[in-house]
Amino acid sequence: MKKPVSRTAPGLLAEMAALRPDHEFIVDGGARFSYGSFQRTVGEYARGLYALGLRRGGRLAILMDNRHEWLTAYFAAMRLGAEAVALSTWSTGAELAYQLDHAEVEFLVAEENLRGRALGTLIADIGQAATDDIGCLAHVIVVDGPAEGGWTAFGDLPELGRDLRDPAADADAARPDDTACILYTSGSTAAPKGVPLCHRGLIDNMWEIGERMHLLPSDRLWFAISMFWSFGCVNALFTTMTHGGTIILQHRFEAGAALKLIEDERCTMFYGMANMAQAMAEHPLRANFDLSSLRTGATIGAPAQIQRIVDLGVCEICNVYGLTEAYGNSAVSDARAPLEQRLHSCGRPLNGVSIRIVDPDSGTMLPAGNIGEIAVAGRVTPGYLNDPARTAASLDGDGYLRTGDLGFLDAEGNLVYRGRLKEMVKTGGINVAPAEVEAVLMRHGAVEQAYVTGLADPKLDQAVAAVIVARPGHTLDPADLSAHCRRSLAGYKIPRHYRFVTAGDLPLTATGKLAKNRLGELFDPSGGQV
Repeated sequence: MKKPVSRTAPGLLAEMAALRPDHEFIVDGGARFSYGSFQRTVGEYARGLYALGLRRGGRLAILMDNRHEWLTAYFAAMRLGAEAVALSTWSTGAELAYQLDHAEVEFLVAEENLRGRALGTLIADIGQAATDDIGCLAHVIVVDGPAEGGWTAFGDLPELGRDLRDPAADADAARPDDTACILYTSGSTAAPKGVPLCHRGLIDNMWEIGERMHLLPSDRLWFAISMFWSFGCVNALFTTMTHGGTIILQHRFEAGAALKLIEDERCTMFYGMANMAQAMAEHPLRANFDLSSLRTGATIGAPAQIQRIVDLGVCEICNVYGLTEAYGNSAVSDARAPLEQRLHSCGRPLNGVSIRIVDPDSGTMLPAGNIGEIAVAGRVTPGYLNDPARTAASLDGDGYLRTGDLGFLDAEGNLVYRGRLKEMVKTGGINVAPAEVEAVLMRHGAVEQAYVTGLADPKLDQAVAAVIVARPGHTLDPADLSAHCRRSLAGYKIPRHYRFVTAGDLPLTATGKLAKNRLGELFDPSGGQV
């Protein structure tokens, strides 16, 4: 498989449609599109959006589950040179009001029913939450709903554009350095950040990721991670597409349906989190399904979490490191590297990406093996949307993005992730990296998962605390764990508090990742051992 020549998303679609017009691209239940048929569909919908007034540089937001209409709207907007704004279906009216206003969105494509909420009700909530009238939102286009109240039915777009005579309606207006999409990162203490990503990076970065996975056009992606997440509409989509593969859509993750879909469609790629693998492994009908087609994919997590995905059958799973601002992933382990290496490191930086480990305070580079802040250059966002202050604070003079993540580069140049800088526990005036303590706890034979956080302490400022999930059939004792830690860690790093839970008790984000900022909620107010 040769690297695509195109450097825009619609150009890539056209290139793949020319190379493999009849090769299956999208499977969504009974709806199936080849690269050629999807290319034609995108053209029809782009003409309809042009007829409504969408132009180069305009913004179209998408709010729906993992459906083929999501992808149609995405590529149609990008073909016109417009920017797609991916919105979370979990968001409240207030959150959507902020993002629509902040991105100055003109067009919204949304499902009529969003996780049990009627679109009309949600639009009313958005209006009530907006500090100002969202005057930029000129058009609401509804999927699976009627064209009423000034809305446009998504299915009517091809007819709207059918009789256009303007050649611009059929032109591919996207350029490699144009913004292709804007994604919003979640913020715990501040407003979410809008992250623009350019067409060129979508192609170049994802090609390199696919090479680490050794992808071929015969590969088929099980796509159940949320499309609005960068792991979805940037990473999984374009990694598969640059290699001419097929994507199999699951609107929302449900373990039983996932098992059936993977078997029926002979999916080879797993993109997802360990909690998904666990839910499938523990499903009462798991033994009835053949998942032997699974081979590779991408995930993030501790060694035990990644092992859980391997145990499901994804023997060549890749451990990855990345963030939205850096086009999804910046370091990816090779799918055929030894499993031990893939369990404990994220692999080497991608070709075209540079990673430094720097002192969090001074910004000076640290030698290999030293834990510091991860800084990434090569393929990063040009800057946060409408936020020059945050951009200046995040990008240094050499063009490196200060990620706020902790890690180190080993002797072979593999990146080892060690948690978030903000998660650092300051106990008795000394910094403790949670991931360092977690790694030691995980070496205990009875520990399946371990997560470390800080609890408020009147004497120490923060006390090191650990949330532990035991292996099936094992019981754990705080004194035993502390003795185990004492053999490898300085005294101040040893947890003073333990909480023993099941995997189902762990707090997760809407995208299935561990919500580390909520670990403290698992402890009783006194912080005592449990």
